[in-house]
Amino acid sequence: MADLVRRYREVPRGIRVRLGKRTSNLFRFGDAPSTDVVLLDTSALTGVVSVDPVARTADVQGMCTYETLVDATLAHGLMPLVVPQLKTITLGGAVTGLGIESTSFRHGLPHESVLEMDVLTPSGELVTAAPGGEHADLYDAFANSYGTLGYALRLRIELQPVAPYVKLTHHRYGDSAATTAGIVALADPEGPIDFLDGTVFDAGEQYLTVGEFVDEPMPGAQVSDYTGRHIYYRSLQRRPVDHLTTHDYLWRWDTDWFWCSRAFGVQNPLVRRVWPGRYRRSDVYRRLVALDQRHGASNAVRRALGRPEEEMVVQDVEIPVERLPEFLEAFDREVGISPVWLCPLRLRGQKVWQLYPMEPDRLYVNVGFWSSVAIAGKPDAHNRFVEELVGSLDGHKSLYSTVHYDQHEFWERYNGAAYRAVKQRYDPDGRLPDLYTKVSGAGGTSR
Repeated sequence: MADLVRRYREVPRGIRVRLGKRTSNLFRFGDAPSTDVVLLDTSALTGVVSVDPVARTADVQGMCTYETLVDATLAHGLMPLVVPQLKTITLGGAVTGLGIESTSFRHGLPHESVLEMDVLTPSGELVTAAPGGEHADLYDAFANSYGTLGYALRLRIELQPVAPYVKLTHHRYGDSAATTAGIVALADPEGPIDFLDGTVFDAGEQYLTVGEFVDEPMPGAQVSDYTGRHIYYRSLQRRPVDHLTTHDYLWRWDTDWFWCSRAFGVQNPLVRRVWPGRYRRSDVYRRLVALDQRHGASNAVRRALGRPEEEMVVQDVEIPVERLPEFLEAFDREVGISPVWLCPLRLRGQKVWQLYPMEPDRLYVNVGFWSSVAIAGKPDAHNRFVEELVGSLDGHKSLYSTVHYDQHEFWERYNGAAYRAVKQRYDPDGRLPDLYTKVSGAGGTSR
């Protein structure tokens, strides 16, 4: 950590800095990194410092992936309160860029289980940010800041106990109103279930999946494995009750990147048989998409075949649960991507997080959709439609992908006044781009 701080301080003022990470889960591709950006080597900050099984906490380096973190905590019968779906998401990335998963109806978002963090600020200072401390303003504004307020180098997080297996029950619903009623009934943070998420295949086929920790599978039940020839999301339609090891449950979506591996033919049984298992994982698929987006290969093929070009529609949005049917119906009508993922979310406490101001005690549903559709009218029309729809329903939009808000609307939605105050304190010389510049692509670089 001290070495990274030293190297950052040695970079001359006016030279842009970027963390040299091996993987990324952002979907703002643009051009290749500029040669005038200094990449800081973070390879020494990718581990778990310690796990305290009594206090149920872990000290973790900021560039540690959840794959590494989960391996370390499961060895003690523990897991982070929220484990985002993809193995190569880093803890620091999930905290500064938001993360979510099927425990979020009870435990909220990953940054809510951070007890303290050491942050390298843009001005080159190393500070410890925690609730109520000298740097509480940085702690409160760090979530959704996407590295523009500094880099988390060490984080202390809360953990929860686990059982060896997760029993899954897939409940089918016939329309979005019924699905929404099911979410409201099941998403009780004081209730007996441990996990809750959903999958919408089409307007008439929707599922909510309830997960419960168990010490042993039901008598006669087999423990499933979806890392081989079987595909997890297809099991929702075929197996009303299922069992996975806790490890495999946490990574159930990674093998096929939810359902997105179908774009590469990996779900074809013949292709799957010869596609090496070690390459059936989200970071491999994401690198393939990045290459395609940078070189425009898919659209070049479409043009050659006389087919319309497509725009990538990759977004996660939070919708108040009572407005979910409106969103799903409009999205299906105007965009038409399927399946889509549902993940109920409620903040853990009464705290309002400065840059992503969701209401405490209000139940939201994260809707995730990741595909491409034929371009209609002006470029990115479907992504712009989604932004307008989310705003009209009092929702929120994650910033890991395309952003089309103008600067005024962006700062209204993401609390520009609070952000500027913290930015001025920790980056008075503007060494790192501001949040709008970074996520809109208006001259910033992507972490």
